[in-house]
Amino acid sequence: MKYAIDPAKKLFRRDKMLYGHFIEHFHRQIYGGVYDPGNPLSDDMGFRTDVLEAMRAIEVPILRWPGGCFVSAYHWKNAVGPNRVPYFDKAWHVEEPCTFGTDEYIELCRRIGCEPYICTNAGTGNAEEMSDWVEYCNLKTEGIYAKQRIANGYPEPHNVKYWSIGNENWGDHEIGAKPASEWGRLVNESAKMMQRVDPEIELSAAALTDLDWNLNVLRSAGHRLKWISIHEYWDGIHQSNEFATYEQSIAYTDSLDRGIRKVRGLLSALEMENRIRIAFDEWNLRGWYHPDFNTYGRGLDRQKDILDPRDRNDDNYLYTMADTVFTACFLNTCNRNADIVGMANFAPIVNTRGCIYTHKDGIVLRGTYYVFYMYVKLLGDTILDLWTKEKEVLHPTDRWGRRRTVDAVDVLATLRNDGITAVSAINKDAENSRTISFAVPGAKKYRIHTLNGESCDSYNDIDVNGITLRTGEWTGCTEEISVTLEPHSVNVIEIETME
Repeated sequence: MKYAIDPAKKLFRRDKMLYGHFIEHFHRQIYGGVYDPGNPLSDDMGFRTDVLEAMRAIEVPILRWPGGCFVSAYHWKNAVGPNRVPYFDKAWHVEEPCTFGTDEYIELCRRIGCEPYICTNAGTGNAEEMSDWVEYCNLKTEGIYAKQRIANGYPEPHNVKYWSIGNENWGDHEIGAKPASEWGRLVNESAKMMQRVDPEIELSAAALTDLDWNLNVLRSAGHRLKWISIHEYWDGIHQSNEFATYEQSIAYTDSLDRGIRKVRGLLSALEMENRIRIAFDEWNLRGWYHPDFNTYGRGLDRQKDILDPRDRNDDNYLYTMADTVFTACFLNTCNRNADIVGMANFAPIVNTRGCIYTHKDGIVLRGTYYVFYMYVKLLGDTILDLWTKEKEVLHPTDRWGRRRTVDAVDVLATLRNDGITAVSAINKDAENSRTISFAVPGAKKYRIHTLNGESCDSYNDIDVNGITLRTGEWTGCTEEISVTLEPHSVNVIEIETME
């Protein structure tokens, strides 16, 4: 397959927030994950230093918190100051100790150098509680809550710019679910109060790819929003933990931009596409495993039937090249739509389905971690025009037995600030290498970085390094570059051109 790339044909610049992340009070993401007081690897505030180092290495640009389903019954005032108030978390069926709250989260963001992004309680909470949270974080000295923050040891405002009103309040699984008509009014009133506290904040509102829901919220509150939030987990295995195979996972890539296209079309129809961007602020190939969390039955053994099974989220052998390749394909999709997708948050960053796994003696970096490392370190800010007259396809069968059609190779061209043309090239083919070529004006040398394992089922675990990142040598070339991509691999090709 031959591609043409012209570094002079620049489409748009992508926002670094496409490589954002998310963390929630679920299982071991916070407690025993990023926050583990008493562990020898933790610092003075209880943060795991190895986790912080790994997060800094992928230059996390923005971190969404505290949920997720958790936030819809979370009252932030219980988790600030010296007198924390533990409560029973009705979302995840555990006692929440509230030892990790707003100030700890802000400190985490500061230590890794990222923007905070707070999701508010629009389930059991209300507009006043949301605006009080903005007061606590952003006002300098005025009012009860700024003074409370100062008394808690933070004399300077936290200056949180990004806020989301609600999580998945459109769904029956969410505490405090709302109908579309009620949701639009709540978002408008909440946004009004929050912006009267700080008019410079940027607000998002929970949405989904549903016409009626989005029309209601955009007509009611679109004038107050900078973002519209959508989520997707393609392999929805919340109840079973039965992972789609490599082939079945690749089948999902036939529709990665479906939600983006639907929301883009609606924003365009309402003439809001130049004011409101998409925040894909929860996404992952795999839905989290939490069987029976939304059950209404009686007689369940909560520990045995609900809580203990969640440990299976942390079985590292499950996170293979399927997750790695899919993650790269989704990031390519976001980059190709970076004119309207300004933020994406991989869910979560630590444990569960995350790219970092913690154990008492250290961490494991799953294959998905290295995708973020490659994209952050190697790809450019400017998306380039790329085209081909040829197309090779695969026909994977999805988990429902349907035959899909997907591109065999996913290619994205970018330009870095240092003048390097950086091309992401993903070979989805499980068994066969694929050769691609690029016509790049002025090319003089290139090198390839390859993320791969010996098989589709390779994985990383404690003392297992099945998925590795390799860097080739710089090689001289003409304007025509030919590269062979290994089966089931993620690659970035750096191309240096003549000045």
